Amino acid sequence: MAAVWINQLLQGVMLGGLYTLFAIGLSLTAGVMRFVNIAHGDFIVLVCYALLLLTSLLGINPILATLIVLPFAFLVGFVLQRFLLQRVVGENVLLVILVTFALSIIIENGLLEGFGADPQKISGGWMETATVALGHGVNVGLFQIVTFIAAVVLVAGLDLLLYRTGIGAKIRAVSDDVNAANLIGLSSVRIYAVAMGITFVTIAIAAGFVSIWTNFDPASGPIRLLIAFEVIVMGGLGSLWGSLAGGIVLGVAQAIGGQFDIAWQIMAGHIVFLIVLALRPQGLFPKY
Repeated sequence: MAAVWINQLLQGVMLGGLYTLFAIGLSLTAGVMRFVNIAHGDFIVLVCYALLLLTSLLGINPILATLIVLPFAFLVGFVLQRFLLQRVVGENVLLVILVTFALSIIIENGLLEGFGADPQKISGGWMETATVALGHGVNVGLFQIVTFIAAVVLVAGLDLLLYRTGIGAKIRAVSDDVNAANLIGLSSVRIYAVAMGITFVTIAIAAGFVSIWTNFDPASGPIRLLIAFEVIVMGGLGSLWGSLAGGIVLGVAQAIGGQFDIAWQIMAGHIVFLIVLALRPQGLFPKY
C-alpha cells in the first residue's frame, strides 16, 4: 500500500513538471507585460501540430523537431508582440483579452479545418516507455523524469536570464515602470517584443513535451490555459520558482484525487487551487 501511494506522489510531482512547462510562458507575460494571454494554450497546441508535421513529413525525432522550431517560435512571438499586441498593451486590459481571445478562436478553428477533430500524439520512442526502478515497488517513467528535469532547468535558466544578464535587467526595468524605462532610453516596445519571443520559446519547449506525454486536438488549448493559470496564481504571479511550486502542488493534488477516484483527479486540483487562493491570494511564492 505504501508503494502505491509513493508511486502516486512521484507521478504527481512529475506531472507538476509538465504543468510548470505549461505555465512558465504565461508567468512571463503576466509578470512582465501585465496581461494574461488567453491564446496561450492554443499556441502550445499549434506548436504541437507543427511538430507533428515535422516528425511525420521529415521522419525526424521530436527532440530534433523541437530544436528546429525554437528559433521560429522566437520570431513569431517577437513579430506578434511588435506588430499586433503592442497596439493594445497598456491601453485597456479588456482589449488585450479580446485580441488574444480572437487569436485563440482563429487558431482553434484553423487547426480544426486543417487537421480535423481527431486526437493526435507524437511517439517518443523507447524513452516514452522506459521506467526507472527506485526499489520496493516504486517506479517512475524515464520520460517523466526528463520532463521534470527540463522544467527545473528551464526555470533556473530563465531566472538567470532575468537576474544575471543585461537584457534581463532591461526586461525587469520595463516590467517595474514602463514610463520610467522609456525616459532613460530603454525601448519598451522592443523589450516587450523580445520578452514575448522568449515566451514563445518556452511555449515551443512545452509543446515538445506535451505532444509526447499525452494526446492533443484543436480544442485542447483552453484546458492547457486553465492549468497554466492555476499554476501561476498558486505559485505567485511573475514568480518562476513559484510556478514550479504551483505546478507540483497541482500535480500532486490531482494524483491524490485520482488515487481515491479517477473522476476526482481533475476536481481535486481545482479544489486545492481554490483553497490556496482563499488562504494565500498572493500565491505561495509571490514575486514581491
